[in-house]
Amino acid sequence: MAPVALPTPAPPPPPPTPPIPPTHTTARSASTPTPRRPAIDWRIRFAVLSLIWGFSFLLIKVGTEAYAPFQVTFGRLLFGAAVLGVALAVRRERLPSGLRTWGHLTVSAFLLNALPFSLFAYAELTIPSTLAGICNATSPLWGMALSLAALSEDRPTRRRVAGLGIGFLGVLTVLGAWQGFNGLDFGGTALALLASLSYPIGWIYVRRTLAGSGHSNLSMTGGQLLLATAQLAVVTPLFTSMPTELPLVPLLAVVALGALGTGLALLLQYGLVAEVGPTTAQMVTYFIPVIATAAGVTLLGEALTWSTPVGALIILAGAALTQSRPRPRG
Repeated sequence: MAPVALPTPAPPPPPPTPPIPPTHTTARSASTPTPRRPAIDWRIRFAVLSLIWGFSFLLIKVGTEAYAPFQVTFGRLLFGAAVLGVALAVRRERLPSGLRTWGHLTVSAFLLNALPFSLFAYAELTIPSTLAGICNATSPLWGMALSLAALSEDRPTRRRVAGLGIGFLGVLTVLGAWQGFNGLDFGGTALALLASLSYPIGWIYVRRTLAGSGHSNLSMTGGQLLLATAQLAVVTPLFTSMPTELPLVPLLAVVALGALGTGLALLLQYGLVAEVGPTTAQMVTYFIPVIATAAGVTLLGEALTWSTPVGALIILAGAALTQSRPRPRG
């Protein structure tokens, strides 16, 4: 789910991947020492990351049963930032320096964390967590659409344009377009799709403003989450009131969403990118909606019609095409 995007030095970075989300994969700064190979096999860590981000939508749903969406988002960012703060202290790294860097990080914190996290939380007030997880998978499609609008450096190919068309056909399948979108909550679905759109906009902004900053991924992400937490600390009291009770299960869901779904997940992602590369690491994207759907149906008892899994498969097929690149000849 919605990780954060960080600067990527030359050569140009691979196509962005969604997280909750988000996602955001970057190459390691040239000044960062090469890490030791982790004791746990990367396949196990890949599976754990898929589960964590897949279950994030269920945790959002449980959290919003007792707390306002802004409160859920604030708690998520607070606990996520705390985990990265501990990681920074253990690795003896510092937060980024420079007013320009912090200015751009403020914008990226809004586009990649504060805004989409809040939109997903509000969306799940009225739509199932399964639908939110599938909407999250449309981020590569939005990224391709922005490329067509010449807002990105990546120029479209026929294969990727075809993937865009297939992907949005999958969206229409999930939403039940042939039956007039009967029973669909337009407001909640629109918020989830806007959250997914926010990620590629944020990626493009980061790639154009913070590439080559020289700071490590951990340092930049820690600063970004800290700023996003500050943004929600300002907004949350303006639109919500202090809860009179603190129900335990929703509270634990928010803590897990932040500490695991945001903080630990980002650390796992960094390790995967460093060890197996961004192309393999970004494959986690295609497991998230599957796990989100399974979790919502089995644990929350959410209804599932045939069009939901079929449409999700079409979306993932289209997203895979938009991420593909032609093989070199010879």
